Amino acid sequence: MQTQDRVTVSKLPDAIAASQNYLLSIQDPKGYWWAELESNVTITAEVVLLHKIWGTDRSRPLHKVEAYLRSQQREHGGWELFYGDGGELSTSVEAYMALRLLGVPPSDPAMIRARAFILERGGISRTRIFTKLHLALIGCYSWQGIPSLPPWVMLLPENFVFNIYELSSWARSSTVPLLIVCDRKPVFKVDPAINLNELYAEGADRVKYELPRQGDWTDLFLALDSGFKLAENLNLVPFREEGIKAAHKWILERQEATGDWGGIIPAMLNSLLALRCLDYDPADPIVERGLQAVDNFAIETADTYRVQPCVSPVWDTAWAIRALVDSGLSSDHPSLVRAGEWLLSKQILDYGDWAVKNRRGKPGAWAFEFDNRFYPDVDDTAVVVMALDVVKLPDEKLKQRAMARAVDWIASMQCQAGGWAAFDLDNNQDWLNLIPYGDLKAMIDPNTADVTARVIEMLGSCHLSIDAHNFERAINYLLREQEPEGCWFGRWGVNYIYGTSGVLAALSLVAPQTQRNSIERGVAWLVGCQNSDGGWGETCRSYDDPSLKGQGRSTASQTAWALIGLIAAGKATDKFAISAIEQGINYLLATQQTDGTWDEADFTGTGFPGHFYLKYHLYQQCFPLIALGQYRAIFS
Repeated sequence: MQTQDRVTVSKLPDAIAASQNYLLSIQDPKGYWWAELESNVTITAEVVLLHKIWGTDRSRPLHKVEAYLRSQQREHGGWELFYGDGGELSTSVEAYMALRLLGVPPSDPAMIRARAFILERGGISRTRIFTKLHLALIGCYSWQGIPSLPPWVMLLPENFVFNIYELSSWARSSTVPLLIVCDRKPVFKVDPAINLNELYAEGADRVKYELPRQGDWTDLFLALDSGFKLAENLNLVPFREEGIKAAHKWILERQEATGDWGGIIPAMLNSLLALRCLDYDPADPIVERGLQAVDNFAIETADTYRVQPCVSPVWDTAWAIRALVDSGLSSDHPSLVRAGEWLLSKQILDYGDWAVKNRRGKPGAWAFEFDNRFYPDVDDTAVVVMALDVVKLPDEKLKQRAMARAVDWIASMQCQAGGWAAFDLDNNQDWLNLIPYGDLKAMIDPNTADVTARVIEMLGSCHLSIDAHNFERAINYLLREQEPEGCWFGRWGVNYIYGTSGVLAALSLVAPQTQRNSIERGVAWLVGCQNSDGGWGETCRSYDDPSLKGQGRSTASQTAWALIGLIAAGKATDKFAISAIEQGINYLLATQQTDGTWDEADFTGTGFPGHFYLKYHLYQQCFPLIALGQYRAIFS
């Protein structure tokens, strides 16, 4: 070995031990791991709006939101969609709105800078639909410029060409309550009463409250929207009250005992807005539980208050288990036993929305959050199965039965294209992303390479099987999804580094010889985009600009993903990219902090590509530990 290699090996034991000790120190006594899931400031801004609408703002420490929002404003005056993006218009408008609702005057220096940033980018008229909708709720934008959502959509049968189950789970759980809100078109009085006339670049008296035209066939949707609005104005909307009643019933049926809806803040906020439109009282137990569920997503410090878009204890726990075992912790370590038994207790044995399109599957999956009976997902379930496989529990038979149920459920969720989506089966009507309401381009949940790779990795690593023909369909799907450069797209992590790592880990386990060429092309791509500091990084902008694939400042999590993929491929082909791997390991060792942790500012998780990004605070801890552990197992 070269000198550099010897230094790497000599540092490994202490680095791994420090990382393990840190993870063990933050485990909850109940057995799970749970770290912050960070997003942009719009989630917190919309919670401020919600409490102002309900009149519950004084019972929450919302005064601390002002300090949080001020801390997140950048020198250019705006607020970011993801770290270092230069600021984003809609995000900035919502932050400005929240500060005004908290009593900050337009003359405040921070507001003056924010206003200049917003106006320079076109003002409110150029924001996304959901920003305009939130402004319309308090009279700062006209409902005329919001797409109509006719409530009779709720009544379309499941076998119709379109129904609510053709929407992705997150779009469905957020849209059904908006059928009520958009029908009622409320303008709520809030204290303080505000207008945001100063944020209209063209002047508040010259705003054209209309949906943007694209100049192509999709303008047909604008004609339909005009027809819907005419019917509303003439009170000729068919089955209006029947649709409202169906939406109301759907919302009530899907509230968890804990108060949550869908496990995500947008669904929770929209459901509470719908109940407000239906004249529910703030003291109603349904509302109180819902507001408490929102509170449970909040993080309060001595000075600040912010809200997460979701919570990820199941996901965090499964990855923490895998990191600790991969790095050498005994499979029967008491911490891992507690974690494994906690995961077993969270298996969902109820039928959820997935069963509408999947008539043959039986329950047995896991969700992302503490409680989310209606929306388990394939990705979490596959990772949990792999985590359970590497821990030794007191009741191994119970564990094996739980794993078998999960694999059967996953097998039943395979899409026609051969891959797997996150939450639903064949949820792929892409035209839905083209309607005016769908400007986040996240209306569907098609199968993706990263989720499919996770399933294949689960089958290979746990020595499990599904129907041979369906297994071959999945492999072929992954091969078709490989980009000309050799990489794979990452739907749920940023981006091609994430996707490529996952597919290499999968193919290297189950098809190392038959798919050697694809594996080697993926390796070549990863090696080719390594940074000069030895790490890997990729900007969120690669979703909008594919020329940026694999490019960005190095991060611990993305470096670890690249290493995991390269190590898996090397084990499979006996052809290790030694130099690249060594440089990557040295990057992780050099950037580890004295307490065993890594830190990164960048967002490496994805909510909606191009529109919503996440920072999982455990990614920068778990994945580097996995990479270091796998490296030590092979090279030292």
